[in-house]
Amino acid sequence: MKNIGLKNPQADLSTLGLKDVTANWNLPVSKLMERTITMGEGVLSDTGALTIKTGEFTGRSPKDRFIVKDSTTENTVDWNAINMPFDSDKFDTLYNKVIAHLGGKEVYIRDAYACADDNYRLNLRLIAEKPWSAMFANNMFLRPTDKEIQNATPEWNIVCAPTFMADPATDGTRQHNFAVINFTRKIILIGGTGYTGEIKKGIFSVLNYELPHNRGVLSMHCSANVGKKGDTAVFFGLSGTGKTTLSADKNRGLIGDDEHGWSDEGVFNFEGGCYAKTIDLSAEKEPEIYGAIKFGAILENIKFKEGTRTPDYSDTSITQNTRVSYPIHHIENIRTPSKGGTPENVFFLTCDAFGVLPPISKLTAGQAMYHFISGYTAKVAGTEAGITEPVTVFSACFGAPFLPLHPTQYAEMLGKRMKENNVNVWLVNTGWSGGAYGTGNRMPLKYTRALITAALNGELANANYKTQPIFGLRMPSNCPNVPTEILNPRNTWEDKAAYDAKAQSLADSFVKNFEKYKSKANEEILAAAPTATTNANA
Repeated sequence: MKNIGLKNPQADLSTLGLKDVTANWNLPVSKLMERTITMGEGVLSDTGALTIKTGEFTGRSPKDRFIVKDSTTENTVDWNAINMPFDSDKFDTLYNKVIAHLGGKEVYIRDAYACADDNYRLNLRLIAEKPWSAMFANNMFLRPTDKEIQNATPEWNIVCAPTFMADPATDGTRQHNFAVINFTRKIILIGGTGYTGEIKKGIFSVLNYELPHNRGVLSMHCSANVGKKGDTAVFFGLSGTGKTTLSADKNRGLIGDDEHGWSDEGVFNFEGGCYAKTIDLSAEKEPEIYGAIKFGAILENIKFKEGTRTPDYSDTSITQNTRVSYPIHHIENIRTPSKGGTPENVFFLTCDAFGVLPPISKLTAGQAMYHFISGYTAKVAGTEAGITEPVTVFSACFGAPFLPLHPTQYAEMLGKRMKENNVNVWLVNTGWSGGAYGTGNRMPLKYTRALITAALNGELANANYKTQPIFGLRMPSNCPNVPTEILNPRNTWEDKAAYDAKAQSLADSFVKNFEKYKSKANEEILAAAPTATTNANA
């Protein structure tokens, strides 16, 4: 075995079964970029960022993500269509095949860690077939000092071999690609796919199990920031709801844009970087992300404008899921270290394309838990092939694909922290007003920002509130810099009966979706459900 680069002198890859490899340990970003380019697997854009193509897979493959079912996980993991079981003996056999596949090759090692709060630090080691996978890990995870690297002992190992193809007939996979998490051996095994997001979300899934189950920390798929007075805010929301845009505020320091923990001491970032979508990116729409695309960043699956090395962010010919990863310090106005105190305000962002939900409403603890478990937004025409009118989307805790535990466990932790710390939880509709998509209009960003600012500044604390009857949501009657007439969505519809019918239809969708969680939800959560028609569960 040949070792190159900075490593712990005691580190020995043979304990993982790796032999006869050339191990490139913690190479500088410039070297990883150089290796990628000389291998013909990447080129530099005129921004200075490395551009790569991830191959067959340009996104995660949820149906090919598994968790090993054994004595550690059998009675703790919420086994379902997302958390699919994998036999431990099959894992051992598949792991040995991947290790044999890497034998005799160059591999790229990256020592890193997750969790900006040292009380919960999780040391990681990536063993990757591709140099750009190691660079991605360097961008996305927290970066240890050289001294820390020389003493690094990983708690979890990630083995990533994009060119290894599984045989479903013998390996227990669905097809040739796979991502398997083994909580007993503390290994994430990835093969048959070069999509880097599998590395990031594999560790997120690990933290979503380890922290709530073993450490009493609520893990969250959210962004977070801190005001000049030290007040922390958290923003949950699915794609397209404005989570990244609304948490990027020039008057507030960014803790992180995607993955966080909430402990007794406060909120902390899991990551050391950002992984942002670049579809239709512009300096005007997303100046922070646009400016972060420079040397050290990785652009995935983008194309250049003809005859140039200038990224064409409007080109979707490879995928609509074009991405960039970069270290968080590529963004100005970040919080260092990436931590904040206990949140004073939590925002659930939803893009309600049906025009039913208020632009902002204040939730009770029961409603907060209910809407957290529901994780609602809507997709509109044009976002995906075949969608011609608004479609409801529910993703438990705003991150269902990454939750090994039952959603009610995360929701009850949220409710407990909300009550203990007198936290305000707000439901914010960044979607439509005055009618559904195609009839009404998208809520202006300036009004949404004004509503959030008023909530953060405490200006909504003394507002008069009215209750939306079907959902039971408390809506402020006034807000600085926001037209009063839009605060109650029913007022913005010309046809009030049409609003009532649409609101009832959406409420029925909520109730039907929640059926699968009812058996494990407490009475406070169940009592927060919207009023359904008698046939809502049909």
